[in-house]
Formats: sequence, C-alpha cells, structure tokens
Amino acid sequence: MNYVYCAHREYSLNVFKKLKKKYKNFILIKDKENLTISKIQNIDPKFIFFPDWSWILPNEIIKNYQCVCIHESNLPKFRGGSPLQNQIIRGIKKTKSTAFLMNEKIDAGKILLKKELSLDGTLDEIFLRMENNNYDLITKIIQGKYKLTSQKGIPSFFNRRKPSQSELKNLNHSKLYLHNFIRMLSDPYPNAFIKIGKKKIIFKSSKLDGKKLSFEGEIE
Repeated sequence: MNYVYCAHREYSLNVFKKLKKKYKNFILIKDKENLTISKIQNIDPKFIFFPDWSWILPNEIIKNYQCVCIHESNLPKFRGGSPLQNQIIRGIKKTKSTAFLMNEKIDAGKILLKKELSLDGTLDEIFLRMENNNYDLITKIIQGKYKLTSQKGIPSFFNRRKPSQSELKNLNHSKLYLHNFIRMLSDPYPNAFIKIGKKKIIFKSSKLDGKKLSFEGEIE
C-alpha cells in the first residue's frame, strides 16, 4: 500500500519522519503545486493524510481518494480556520484531535477517530501533543482500527484569522485573556502586537503566574 502525507509545518514533518521509519511507502507533498491529480494517480495511495494543510483541495482528488484530515477541534465544533486560536481565545482548555474523511464541505466529513488534546501551556507544548496524537491516529487508521461515524451535534464555524487580527487594540481585558491572546499567536503565527505612535511592541511569549502576567517581546 502507498500513502501520501501532505504537510509543511515543522511538527507535522516530525510526524512524517517517524512514519517513514515504520512505513517505507509514505510520500511527502509539501506544497499545493505538487498536489495534482496526475501525481496522485501515479502513486495510487490507499489514504492521503492532511495533518497540516493550508490550501483548498481539488475536488477530483477528494472524490476519487480517501483524504484524511486531522483537525484540532472536537468536530463538529470549531470547523474552519485557526482552530487552536479560536478555541484558546475563548478559554477552552481541552479539545480533541479529530481525524475525518474529507468531502466537498469544510470539515464536515465522517469521523474516523478522535483523541484528547490539552490546550494548556505554550504553542510548542501544544504542537508536541498534536505531533504525538497525529502519529497515533495515522498508525491506527493504517491498521484499520477505526469506525466511521457521522458528525453529531450543532456545528460551529470560524474563519481563519488574519494578521491584522493580531493587534491588541484594548488592554483593558483580564490578564488571562491577554495571556491567551499572546500565547496563541507565538511563532510561527503572526505575533500579537500593540501600536504606540510609529512603533510596535511585538509580544513573543507570555507567562501567567498567579496574578502576575509577564511577557517577552521586542520593539519594532
């Protein structure tokens, strides 16, 4: 069996390296220009995995192949873009990594598997949990250890965040809100910032220790 793995961020590429050691027939695609129907036809994969993909998928690929997306929310909640950020800023601490079969609608396909995902800590810590989850979900799917089920419940949808939304225009929020806002936009995302005159204060990270909120940043 052949498998295609479509991803471009570091944590997902780490998963690919682990999978490649276990399964020799994994092919990596890192950008949308290389994801073509002719290339997929030549590979003829059993599954195409999308643990981390930022582009719209051609319908001819979705219709003809089993395309598995891993979305960081308890679907059908928080369909759409920027699921980590849209949950963290709303104070959600626990969610799920959800593997589902893609269809023509956004994040609406049948569920294969779910796994618990904590949203506490830094983004790097969350990425490490996602890395472990994704490896586990993909290996179980390859082994056939899944059961297809329809999504249940009332769906919610959120748009992908824009860089302009990283501006903190109002500091009169709770320290918890400010902490969540800063940490959810750590690298590699467009960092949180405030404008003061012609300068920007860019927040790289934050720490909330009891009642004290501290941060690392730079002036641009």
